[in-house]
Amino acid sequence: MKRLAILGSTGSIGTQALDVVAAHPEQFQVEVLSAHSNAELIIDQAKKFRPNAIVITDETKYEQVKDALALYPIKIFAGKQSLNEVVQWDSVDMVLAAIVGFAGLSSTMAAIDAGKTVALANKETLVVAGELVMQKAQEKKVSIIPVDSEHSAIFQCLVGEDLNSIEKIILTASGGPFIGKKPNYLLNVKASHALEHPNWTMGAKITIDSATLMNKGLEMIEAKWLFGLKNEQIDVVVHPQSIVHSLVQFTDGSLKAQMGLPDMKLPIQYAMAFPQRLRNDFKRFDFKDYTKLTFEEPDYKTFRNLALAKDAMYKGGNLPCTLNAANEIAVEAFLRNRVSFIEMSDIIEGTMQQLSFIEHPTIEEYEQTDKEARAVATELVKNSQLAS
Repeated sequence: MKRLAILGSTGSIGTQALDVVAAHPEQFQVEVLSAHSNAELIIDQAKKFRPNAIVITDETKYEQVKDALALYPIKIFAGKQSLNEVVQWDSVDMVLAAIVGFAGLSSTMAAIDAGKTVALANKETLVVAGELVMQKAQEKKVSIIPVDSEHSAIFQCLVGEDLNSIEKIILTASGGPFIGKKPNYLLNVKASHALEHPNWTMGAKITIDSATLMNKGLEMIEAKWLFGLKNEQIDVVVHPQSIVHSLVQFTDGSLKAQMGLPDMKLPIQYAMAFPQRLRNDFKRFDFKDYTKLTFEEPDYKTFRNLALAKDAMYKGGNLPCTLNAANEIAVEAFLRNRVSFIEMSDIIEGTMQQLSFIEHPTIEEYEQTDKEARAVATELVKNSQLAS
């Protein structure tokens, strides 16, 4: 019985993880659930899964949650510091880090510091501070098992292989809903269009990142740290069908690919159960339904976010942190119709140009970079065409 702390349990990854728990009650026990502000859903989850504790990081929702669960033997905590503390409990075996964005870094670091196995769905943790995170994981001898479908695919391809035999990895991108489109089309794209992903069901922020290809850029940076790769060992190819989830090319020229239908529950279940493979009733892939699988180069000129992320990966330092913070501000502004689809890239690039570069940041310098980048990006949003 593996005892889980599911951080971000009300989000897309968290709710699907709980579906996996419900399907395999003999394998998993929920020890901790956390949410930021979705009090109603975490209350329902707590009543169903009866965790030892829940954490609501928005402290204004504490009384609501506490009152609703007064008759249940569940400990209720509020605030980010409480989250950092509960992930270190002896009763937690694995932490599923599914909090979106920079907000997930602190609790993930706390879990690693306590020697917990981490199932990592928060790519921003490695984008922002990958060098520090992986150093800490090695120091504490902590296993980090990726949940992202692409990184899970690479992880699965590498089981039983020597890491030194990797020549390169190839991350596949669906291309999102605007594959093949040019900048003049993207000028008039609205958030409602960008949220209609053709293959994957994800949260709003990740869906927009997929539409801009920023998601793939962030995944390149994540892969660099997760698998200890050089920049030139990481490649991206657009694969609209989303059947091949990523590939590894070895030094002898052979390629391994992990394939399957686009369903996030599969990599979530794999990470939670590793090294076991659990039976499930997920829909199976059938070649008769996919008579053609296609691959093409990404359009770096139209989807500038991918180029910006690649540039940040090569330059390193605190630049990926700046990129990530500016992107979070830009995506939120786009979802609120305050900037256009094209302007998101302008805001990110402008923020990257304005902030000071630090080659080897401390965790405090990462936090300061994040804060400053958000302030600069917010100012750029105010000056955007839509805002004015």
